Amino acid sequence: MTTAPFIPETAPFSEDQRAWLNGFLAGLYSSDDVSGSAASAAATPVTILFGSQTGTAETLCKKASKQLIAANCDPKVVDLSEVTPEDLKTLEHVLLITSTYGEGEPPDNAQSFHSALMAEGAPTLEGLNFSVLGLGDSSYPDYCQCSKEMDARLEALGAKRMAPMVECDGDPDEGFAEWMASVQSVLGEAGASPAVAVEEDVDSDEPEFTKKNPYAAKLLKTENLNKEGSSKATHHIEISLEGSGIEYEVGDALGVFPENNAKLVDEIIQAAGFEPHELAPVPHGEDQQLFEALRFHYDVSVLTEPFLLACGRLTKNEELRAILADDEQRKAYLSGRGLVDPIVDFDVKFPTTEYLVAPLKALNPRLYSISSSPNAHPDEVHLTVGKVTYDLHGRKRMGVCSTYLSDHQLDRPVKVYMHSNKAFRLTENNDAPAIMVGPGTGIAPFRAFLEEREVRGAKGKNWLLFGDQHQATDFLYEEQITAWMKNGLLTRFDTAFSRDQEEKIYVQNRIVEHAEEFYAWLEEGGFIYICGDASRMAKDVDAAIHKAVEIAGGKTEDEAKAYVEALKKTKRYLRDVY
Repeated sequence: MTTAPFIPETAPFSEDQRAWLNGFLAGLYSSDDVSGSAASAAATPVTILFGSQTGTAETLCKKASKQLIAANCDPKVVDLSEVTPEDLKTLEHVLLITSTYGEGEPPDNAQSFHSALMAEGAPTLEGLNFSVLGLGDSSYPDYCQCSKEMDARLEALGAKRMAPMVECDGDPDEGFAEWMASVQSVLGEAGASPAVAVEEDVDSDEPEFTKKNPYAAKLLKTENLNKEGSSKATHHIEISLEGSGIEYEVGDALGVFPENNAKLVDEIIQAAGFEPHELAPVPHGEDQQLFEALRFHYDVSVLTEPFLLACGRLTKNEELRAILADDEQRKAYLSGRGLVDPIVDFDVKFPTTEYLVAPLKALNPRLYSISSSPNAHPDEVHLTVGKVTYDLHGRKRMGVCSTYLSDHQLDRPVKVYMHSNKAFRLTENNDAPAIMVGPGTGIAPFRAFLEEREVRGAKGKNWLLFGDQHQATDFLYEEQITAWMKNGLLTRFDTAFSRDQEEKIYVQNRIVEHAEEFYAWLEEGGFIYICGDASRMAKDVDAAIHKAVEIAGGKTEDEAKAYVEALKKTKRYLRDVY
């Protein structure tokens, strides 16, 4: 069989044009040695919708598109911000891949679609065949909530589920493969060719180092940005990419593979009644010594419900049974506790190491917003990492990756890969105003943005809003920011040090205070960028933006909402939230 040529992403075509051409070429070349209706049949149209905050769902959609083209389908990848439920009435086959953010909320580009879909006046969709892939993290209480809601709602509106919804916990690769197999088997019955393996394109621009093949990078520098007396430890971290061939853009994230704290691992092993050298199974590999398995392969920092339930099955402890029997008590116990807590609290005995590791999640990489411009720092990537340490329930708690990076020895490599985030890009319009809101470690991508605009010689105005606890100890990148104020790169810089006065002040307060100028920048074609906590800060900042538009624009609440929605739709309001 002759291998069909493939139109690369670098070719001067739109996504829709590329998909059509690839489908045409796949069908053309498959006809060389396939006779009968499968080769000659018209390709089955499939629309693939994505809701993506960090780019993962979009990447999976493109991967699905390639596989469907090879199976004689005609896929079309569409951003959820560009469709309405009404548009689905004309479609026959729809695949939906979406993540969940904040407190069970849809990603930014899916908010309008989700609201319209869940609304009372949503259209009936009886002619639609659909399937949903959900991306999430079961450590959070609202795991895959957005995808679950969309899946249930589509069915309630009369659409037919052609393949069961699959939930991807952490690493989506396995779940994606399972889901695609189910989808392709159904589409095969609808007229598409049976699923075939997609050969790797030798000319592909796929990077050498990926999540499956991380790069062992050299750590160049770690520096605590907080001064003495601060309650925080925010580290500026510099990592060498020299010789790796790894490239990135400002707005991207760096994936870091952490290691669990050795003392914590020892404590878990001792509490569970095992020896470090005993063998234990690991995900996708041969058995390893228990210490190695827990340190490098499993997430042992956060107590999950499956592990607590497993403990309940292994003990007759009445207190634990009472906790498991009551939803509120169970949620309260899970909050803020780690793996070792129930083992010690309820004297849980594990018959074998398999019983200990079976309910555990794999230790997945963490994503960090990059705080450097590759043009300002060739062959380097910088991170701004807040070291998480606190005392709770009588034990010292530590963030897995933040502690790992902050305390990492310079002579030991760090396994990393680049995660492209096309949903959070600095405008290419060097004359456009840019408003950047990033309290705490949320300043990370904006240090990168400002470095990039400086290298470009961009003439557009720049406004940075930064907040933290105390100016004297928590003014991150003070020296660099001061220099930018002096040389004019920063047109405006507003701070909100919350604990330097009796009444706490936050970045959202500054937006409302300066509503007139804020709105004027938007009217001049300005872009808004937000980075930080999704559950609280981002919501409060969003509310402040609406308020500023109301005040300065003389608009009603509904008019302000429409104004901000237009900013989002035209990609002038972008968020990197977590």
